[in-house]
This record gives sequence, structure tokens and C-alpha cells, in this order.
Amino acid sequence: MTESQSRYTLDDYDYELPEHLIAQEPTSKRDGSRLLVLNRADSTLRHKQFPDLLSFLRPGDLLVRNTTKVIPARVFGHRETTKGKAEILLLSPHPLGWELLLKTRGKPQVGEYLVFASGKLRLRLLEKGERGHWVGALSTPDDKDPMAILEQVGTMPLPPYIKREAGEDANAPMDKERYQTVFAKDPGAVAAPTAGLHFTEDFFESVKEIGAQTCSVTLHVGLGTFQPIEAEDYRDHNIHGEVFEVHETTAALVNQTRAQGGRVFAIGTTALRSLESAWDESTDKVVAKQGTTHLFIYPPKQVRSIDCLVTNFHLPRSSLMLLIAAFAGRERIMDAYKQAVQREYRFFSYGDAMLIT
Repeated sequence: MTESQSRYTLDDYDYELPEHLIAQEPTSKRDGSRLLVLNRADSTLRHKQFPDLLSFLRPGDLLVRNTTKVIPARVFGHRETTKGKAEILLLSPHPLGWELLLKTRGKPQVGEYLVFASGKLRLRLLEKGERGHWVGALSTPDDKDPMAILEQVGTMPLPPYIKREAGEDANAPMDKERYQTVFAKDPGAVAAPTAGLHFTEDFFESVKEIGAQTCSVTLHVGLGTFQPIEAEDYRDHNIHGEVFEVHETTAALVNQTRAQGGRVFAIGTTALRSLESAWDESTDKVVAKQGTTHLFIYPPKQVRSIDCLVTNFHLPRSSLMLLIAAFAGRERIMDAYKQAVQREYRFFSYGDAMLIT
């Protein structure tokens, strides 16, 4: 590999993480995590508690949150014909129903039914797609809303590094509450925008008292967020697509905030990815936009739409490590992560938080 190519290798974004630092459950209180604060201007690090985030806000600042709602997309049941166990994981809406992953004994066939919740919910397999995905249609025998039944019988699709089966776990009710933000309202995600998991309703009341504001975007987080980068040169990575929307009111608030000297805080990389996907090069402003974004942010690309970022700690060699490095600089990020490991911060979805200013 040449010297110029070596600038784009994932080896520069790798770090050693002891397994016991991967958080398997949330803290007892929603806002009970630690907060590592990285100042980009002087590269300093401060070690705080999450509620201390309020002390970094000023009147005129704006917090942007992702209001996607995680659906309980994992469901356990059986094949109608053979009675063999079956498990589905809904991935994304499809014109015919849902794209999904299926785990079952034997070879399922197009046209057969899977049965869940003692027959209260059924899924017909319609076609087999690429990468082992299936397309299926949900239904109920009494014409009720299948999604309402899914809310009752489905379990949260926890990330692969959480080593417990939520569908058979006593913590499943806890996951339905805690693997969901308090501001979630738009169903469609199969993974949580995890930086938002730390926030409480009381926090946002305090934001108002400070004189700061909040606004919303929507980005439905998919399982692609956990997709490893396999390309030797990470610029060749085909990043996953995610459905997003930046509303007109949000675009106006972001632009107004910055024009008046306030700072825009993105709550999570998904909020940041939404705003960057709605960035208009011709005006250097955020515009209202919706669709599917395939935006891949990595050094030396610039982040233009925000000033501060609240985020969790991300997997080594991942697209999210590259994104935060593009925002804060690789050396700063890798040093921060080294100190986080040394001080035994909790990592990943249920882990601690980081503020980059």
C-alpha cells in the first residue's frame, strides 16, 4: 500500500476494547451515564456525568434530535405447516409488506405462513430476495392492525454485541422502555439512535429554562449501522441507505440559530447524518429534504451543519468512527477513546456518552 493509500486504512481507527466494557444493560437511571467532554479547540478532555451536559448549553443554542421510533421487530413463533420454530427480524418497509431476516429449521417456501402469538399475528412469505433476505406480509385473522399486535408480542432488536436474547430474557420489558428515546414518535427504526437514550423529559424542560431550543429530524436507523467495512480503502465502502426527513421548520431553525451566533448540537450521529444529507452547497445552509441517504462521512470530508455533537462510543473500524473523526479529528478521537478505555467508560448502545464541542 502506498503512503497516500495508507491515509484511508481502517487500521488508523482501531482500538483495543476489553469485553467487560461493552455495556449489556442500561444504567439504573436513564441519565445516569458518564459524559466524556472533548473540546476540539484545545484538545482537552473532561470527565463529567451526563446531566452536566446542561452546563455546556447557552441561550440561543439549538439541540436537534432524531424522533425515529424503534419497532419491536424481532418476533418468535413457528411455521404453520411443520410447527418448527421460526424467528423473524423485520428490516424495513417494502411495497409488498416487509423486508426481513428469517431463522427457521428446514427450507421455508414462498407462499407459506409463519404464525406468532398463538395465531394473533401471521406472516406470509412472498419472495426471497438478495443476501438471504425475505419479503413477507403481516396480517391478523380479525383484520386488526398488525403493527398494534407487533407492539404487544415483538421484542426489541438488540445489537449483536449485547449477548442476551431479549425474546427469552427477563429484561425484555426493560428493553422496550430503555432501548427507546423519550422523544420517539415515528415508527420505522430497527436500531436505536443511542445518543438519545440518555435524555429525559426533565432535561428538555431545563433546556427551555436556559433559553435554548430543540427541534427534530427523522432518520430510521437500520441494521446497516452495524455493517462492517470490508474494503481495504474505506473510501470504497458501500454504505447502507437510511430513510430520513429534515422538516422545513428544522432547516429554518438550524440556519437561524447559526446566523444569530448560536450553536447547533446534534443529538447523535443519525441527527448529524440527516442534517448533512440536507446541506445545500449553493447556499451553505440546511434545506428541507427527505428520501434515502447513502451519505458516507469520513476524513478528510468536512462536517458543515453542526457545531457540537452528543454521541455514544462506537465500534472500532466502523463507519461511525470515521464520521466522528471527520468532525473532531482522528488523533483527538483516538486519544479520547484510549482514555475512555483506561477509565473504564461503558461502550456502545447502552454505554456512556461523549460531548464533542
